[in-house]
Amino acid sequence: MKSLRYINKYFIKYKWRFLLGILFTVVSNYFGVQMPAYFSDSLDQFQSQLASKEPTNYLWLALELGAIYMGFSLLKGFFLFLMRQTIIVMSRYIEFDLKKEIYDQYQALDQSFYKRNATGDLMNRISEDVGLVRAYAGPGMMYTINLAVSFILIVGKMISISPSLTVYVLLPLPIMSILIYKVSSTMNKMSLEVQKEQSFLSTLAQESFAGIRIIKAYQREEQTTQKVSESAERYKKQSMRLVLVNAFFSPTIIFLIGLSSMIAIYYGGLLTFEKKMTVGGIVAFIMYVTNLTWPFASLGWISSIIQRAAASQQRLNEFLLRKPKIKNDADLACPLEGGLAFEHVQFSYPESEVSVLNNISFSVQKGETLAIIGPTGSGKSTICALLARHFDPSTGQISINNVSLPNYSLSDYRRQIALVPQDVFLFSDTIANNLKFGVEEDTLSQAALEEACKKAHVLHNIQGFQDGFETILGERGVNLSGGQKQRVSIARALLRNPKLLILDDCLSAVDTETEEIILEELQKDAENRATIIVSHRISSIRNATKIIVLEEGGISESGTHETLLAKKGAYFNMYQFQLEQELQAKNS
Repeated sequence: MKSLRYINKYFIKYKWRFLLGILFTVVSNYFGVQMPAYFSDSLDQFQSQLASKEPTNYLWLALELGAIYMGFSLLKGFFLFLMRQTIIVMSRYIEFDLKKEIYDQYQALDQSFYKRNATGDLMNRISEDVGLVRAYAGPGMMYTINLAVSFILIVGKMISISPSLTVYVLLPLPIMSILIYKVSSTMNKMSLEVQKEQSFLSTLAQESFAGIRIIKAYQREEQTTQKVSESAERYKKQSMRLVLVNAFFSPTIIFLIGLSSMIAIYYGGLLTFEKKMTVGGIVAFIMYVTNLTWPFASLGWISSIIQRAAASQQRLNEFLLRKPKIKNDADLACPLEGGLAFEHVQFSYPESEVSVLNNISFSVQKGETLAIIGPTGSGKSTICALLARHFDPSTGQISINNVSLPNYSLSDYRRQIALVPQDVFLFSDTIANNLKFGVEEDTLSQAALEEACKKAHVLHNIQGFQDGFETILGERGVNLSGGQKQRVSIARALLRNPKLLILDDCLSAVDTETEEIILEELQKDAENRATIIVSHRISSIRNATKIIVLEEGGISESGTHETLLAKKGAYFNMYQFQLEQELQAKNS
């Protein structure tokens, strides 16, 4: 139950609904308790009139009894309705708030969090786990309160009729308490395993749907189906074990309640013979024990709800209590016009002890184009991630005007940059909305859209679609080619009018002719911003103001295209190799 303390703040937030729900529970149970008491008094009155042999209108007596009993039932039902309208509705508000809090936390957490956690697991926690916690805050809490209130009121009435019989009737309760404690502990462990397996199954399903083209291309449908089926089978077995424990639980509770009823009939009969109790009292006792049957029989279900909710909230707390490493605590405006510098930066990913970048130092000013080139795994994309401040350096610093980047407002900094990542992501929306995604102004003109697309050399492709800019893209832009997706992503970045433009190998899927056109267009506005281009192709970077060559996480060479060729080092070797490849391609 410790993990569920987290949502106590929501009970406080909706305290008036909660307190009203408790009040309606008390009133509803009060009328429920009065029904057997009135029935007992009426039965004793009926017996006394039979014994006195006085003339009595039994039909009128029965109608009166039925009318009053019906009135109590209606009042109980009315307040039961109000109880559900307060507590169950409160639980829906809590569900909404908790989902919003989790989503906001997902937004706030840094890139390293997403490297360690699968998308399917994140989705399962915000849907299935929150749903189970909602069940605790609603039905679980409602039936627990109802059980406590009904038990207090009913036992109080039973004691007023016969204290000794009450003691005998309640004898099975200690056994029930021990049983509930033991079974609840088992159910908590099993519930946690069920939720973990469900997350794993959700992750498998999400990956299967996202990678369906690769699955079909490699004819791995059967193997993928087998893998998902095995996970589903494990989930089913663990769920069935949980259901089995719960199935044994409820009949045992009902048996113990039945035992209490038998004690009430037997011992109550003995008290009646001794004139210590009336027949009406025995009937009331049996009705009270019967009224306790459902609340106590629901203990197994309530226990299951609470234990599964506790397991789910424990999983949610793993994320909710996590503090993001990249924070937006500073308020200082970021003067990005002054340029940016890496100063002896070293970086290792949190999940790895291997150093990715070693003693990296460079600077780029407004109007300059810095190019970064190097073999795969040399740290190029890591530099882009540090520039976007998805991570902070392990040692060294990234500075603007000699002030370390974390001292500036993160939102103000990111508002002035545009990143075109190597792995282009487009949303399942219109092309126009994808282009406007990074722009704060809602009144972006059609001319501005077309101008940005023209610079990215994708306008003619968009106009070739039947719906033009209103063309709906499939998931991740599946109905566009790789080159088209890259160019739409470049246009999206240009619409921000950034002061720092970062291109992370985003021209790899376009041909050299298209690449040349895009680079020429980018060069026209280069004086208004600082540009950083990451590429494998020398053709993309040869006109850069400065080029740095990365090898094994460090800078091996730096200079202009001409000075690097003159050095005849790593850059020269790459240039020669790519030149030979181009000649071979032309000759073939």
